[in-house]
Amino acid sequence: MLSRGNATTGVGLALLSAATFGTSGSFATALLDAGWTPDAVVIARISIAAVLLAVPAAVALRRSSATLGAAAVPTLIYGVVAVAGAQVCFFNAVKYVPVGVALLLEYLGIALVVAWMWLRHRQRPRALTVAGMAVVLVGLSFVLDLFGSADVNLLGVLWGLGAAVGLAGYFVLSAHSADTLPPIAMACAGLAVGAVALVAIGVAGILPLHATFGTVTLAHHHMTWLVPIAGLSVIAAAVAYVAGIHAARRLGPKLSSFVGLTEVLFAVLFAWFLLGQLPSVVQGIGAVLVITGIVLVRFDESAEVPEQPKDHPEPHGTVPELAVEPA
Repeated sequence: MLSRGNATTGVGLALLSAATFGTSGSFATALLDAGWTPDAVVIARISIAAVLLAVPAAVALRRSSATLGAAAVPTLIYGVVAVAGAQVCFFNAVKYVPVGVALLLEYLGIALVVAWMWLRHRQRPRALTVAGMAVVLVGLSFVLDLFGSADVNLLGVLWGLGAAVGLAGYFVLSAHSADTLPPIAMACAGLAVGAVALVAIGVAGILPLHATFGTVTLAHHHMTWLVPIAGLSVIAAAVAYVAGIHAARRLGPKLSSFVGLTEVLFAVLFAWFLLGQLPSVVQGIGAVLVITGIVLVRFDESAEVPEQPKDHPEPHGTVPELAVEPA
């Protein structure tokens, strides 16, 4: 079971991660409207973030007993699946289905996290978790304003489910045990791997790459393209990924994934503030439902009593290899 202090810190970091991830849509919109392709935006975002994190990541590695070589496999999977894969699948999904539908499909990744915890770690979801998941999905459908949108394409659904796998991989791999890389080093390495993978795909001609370097519009003001690029790289990537990994290691993948759903709420708020897209009453109701669902899952986590062998007690967490706080 999580200690109160550890849980509070973890939830705070998870909310910080969700809020910073939630800025990405507004920053990216400014670039997309100026003629950037989605994949060019993503490559700029994660490659610059990797460079920014390189020095602090190297310092963290020097203070840690972990090495890049020992964590090579999980880091490669994290970079390809959780960073590059999730974003490529999502941007391809929105070519065929509305953005709201694509987001809802992507956030089905929380169900995959619950399923993983059940199958891999024998943590069968209890009534409060199932109820919380149902309430969250209903709330998301309200926040994303899905009603009245009947444009559903099978290929788009498949891409959206691929994004769900990437999202689930993000939370599960972020919660990896403390004997792997420090969070900032894992974020840096994963972003670098994702950037290399996307550049390779772009050079191969699989994804279109185009960028412009003029004036963009953000928060109703004309400004240089460097402003949204800085926002995407520093806020929506460097800070977001590092905070997310820290949170997942404190909360475990299940609770961190549910708290991470607040990204959608933050995205709506930032779109209101930066782009003037006023949220509706229905979206407000959806936000309340999402928060209610997260609270239900948090109560379930608080009530959970780990099964411990009498001869080898484990006092910290129901899944020690996923919930141990990094040094």
